[in-house]
Formats: sequence, C-alpha cells, structure tokens
Amino acid sequence: MTKNPSSNGAHEDRESLSHLLAPTDEEARAGIVSPLIEQAEYSDEEQRRSRARSRNFMITATLVFSVAIIMVISSLAPKYDWFKRKDYNGDGNGTSVSFVVSEGDTNGQIAANLEEAGVIADAGRFLETYQKDAADKFIQPGDYDLQEHMSSSAAISQLVGDQDANSIYLAIPQNMRKDEAYQAIADALGVNITEVSKYDKELDTFGIPKKFPNLEGWLHPGEYRFEQGTSAEDVIRTLVDHTKSELKAANITSEDDQFHVLTVASILEFEATARDYKPVAGAIENRLDNPDGETGGFLQSDATVAYGLGKKTYHISNEEKQDASNKYNTFYYQGLPAGPIGSPATEAINAAANPDKNDYYFWVTVNLDTGETKFAKTFEEHEKNVEEYNQWCSDNEGKCV
Repeated sequence: MTKNPSSNGAHEDRESLSHLLAPTDEEARAGIVSPLIEQAEYSDEEQRRSRARSRNFMITATLVFSVAIIMVISSLAPKYDWFKRKDYNGDGNGTSVSFVVSEGDTNGQIAANLEEAGVIADAGRFLETYQKDAADKFIQPGDYDLQEHMSSSAAISQLVGDQDANSIYLAIPQNMRKDEAYQAIADALGVNITEVSKYDKELDTFGIPKKFPNLEGWLHPGEYRFEQGTSAEDVIRTLVDHTKSELKAANITSEDDQFHVLTVASILEFEATARDYKPVAGAIENRLDNPDGETGGFLQSDATVAYGLGKKTYHISNEEKQDASNKYNTFYYQGLPAGPIGSPATEAINAAANPDKNDYYFWVTVNLDTGETKFAKTFEEHEKNVEEYNQWCSDNEGKCV
C-alpha cells in the first residue's frame, strides 16, 4: 500500500521540530523545559485567571444590582405601603383594648384612633369595609371593649352591634354656617327648619355669653348620633356643650376670651388650611395688637365680608369693602367682626388659643387646590404674593370665584 506523502512529511516535520526544541541534558537538569510546554502551561493559567475574573465580575455586578434594588424598595415601600399589612384576620389576639368614641368623632377619626391603638391594621381598609358593610349604621359615642389585631369586619361588628338603623345621624362639617347647620339638624330630625332656627338667639337657654350675636360658632362640627324622638333643643345643646368642652380644654374660660378665640378660629377655617392655622392666627394677632402699624388694626378678611353679605366668594369688590352697614366688614371696621363666621373645629380653636409668635401681617393662599399660603411682613412683599395668586387664578379659570 502506498503511503500518503503529505501526511508522512507533516509527521516528520513535527518530530524534527520537537527534536530541535527539546532541552539538552544540561538544560533538563537545570529544570528548563520545552518552550512548547511553557506556552501550554501559560495558556491554561491565563484561562483560569480569565475565568476567575469573569466570576468575580459577575459576583460584584450581582451584589451591586441587589443593593440597588434593595435601596429602591426601601425608599418606595414606605411611600406606597408595599409591606404594610392591610387587615388582620379574626376577632383579635386576646389582648383587651379599652376604646373610647367621643361625641362628635368622625368615622375618619375613629378609624385613625383604632389603628393607633393597635385594634386594626389600616384605617383606610377599615373605612372601605365600613362603607361596604355598615353604611346605614353609626358608631355611637361611648366606651368599647375591643382586642388587638381585629379584622376590620370584626371591629365594625363590635362597634355598631345590633343597632337600630332608624337612629338619628347628624353631620356638621367644618366651616358650616349656622343656617346650613339648622337645615342639617332639621333634615336629620324630620322637622321644619323653623323648629330649629327659633333657638338662634336663645343664648341663655344654652349658657352662651351675651357678647355673641347668635349661636354662630357654637355648633361644633362632627358626626353625632341621637335616639329617635330627640328634640331640636337637645341636639343644639349637645353641639354647644361640645364647643364648651373644647374651649375648656384649651383653657379658654372668660367670656371675652371665648368670643375672641371662637371668632378668630372661625376665620382661620376660611382663610387657611390646618397646617397654616397657627401662623395665620399669629398674623391676625399682630394686626389686632398694632393699630398704628401698616395694617392700621384692620383684619381685612374677605371671608368676614362675604359672611356679612350672606354669600360665599373669594372676591370682594371695593364698593363692598366700603360698606359700613356690614358689621362683619373688617376692611371698614377695625378689630374683630361682630362674631364668628362659621363652626370652627378643635384644631382651629387650639390654634386661635395658642397662635404662633411671628412678624407677619399679611397672608394669601396662592394655590386654592393645595392650600399653599404665603406670608409677608410688609405690604410690598404681600403684593408679590398676590400677583402669584392672580397668576394662579388666570391659569385655573373658574376656580377663583
């Protein structure tokens, strides 16, 4: 058989090359090996190092990515309550909780208090469940024996019990004027409004100082429940007594102080949002205490003028600001108006009783959606803030009426 000459030649070339590159005996004794073998070992080592670098890079990249994910979750989770338990299961964990529902507490306040006491997991879920399962029932004021970690349904069942759906429910929102409150009471009782409004000036009946022109400011906002057959007089007395208790809690006891605090508090309800009650109250006090200052002792409140005119508006004309017949016109008359202009809630009463100490004389809400209010010490500074308000009104047509 004839051999393949090319194959045989390649074999001989390799043998010749191997022979030529083979170490001498002396080199072998010195530990020198063939360059081919060194190259092979070097390539394997480089491959191992390359694989190690790749593994280390992947491990590092994975760790960095994991840390980044954890940081993102940590920052967003509290904002969106990703890990917050929305509800508990069952009737509780056996730990008793004495829970009090006060007269005038709203469902929102009750839910927040339940969450704070550890009875329920989430106030929002409680309100959702309440609206779905017990919208026609009411949580009566009183003391309740509850447990920690109750489901919303279980807590609601305990709070409303076997309640008569025909009990009387009354809601008085913040800012509500007395005539609106009279109508709400009349609707709740199923009587004509005249059966309620006839008590408007019966100050002695309810122990209200004669300094007040009527019941305005004394009909405390909140949610109330009454038994069927409750009279209009008793309903009004309950609301008035609630206001008295709030004044007493704020250490406001004299008749003059009661008039001052309830009047200022009612103005705060219309002039500011809750976060600005105290600074606005401070600015009001600065105006009242400094009749020789830039504001001349005038409150210059659009809300008081609007009340005296019997309307609700953010805009008062120059003619209306000069109307002497309006005893609530704080552009024309120095000091406080003739009386409160609505029903102030607890937070406004506390702010009026304890105003901030500041140097402000001017304030204006520059965004009616967010309630953002800006303050100024001088009229010149105030004018810039008013320009911002006017610009907002221009950009949001129909909202500044």
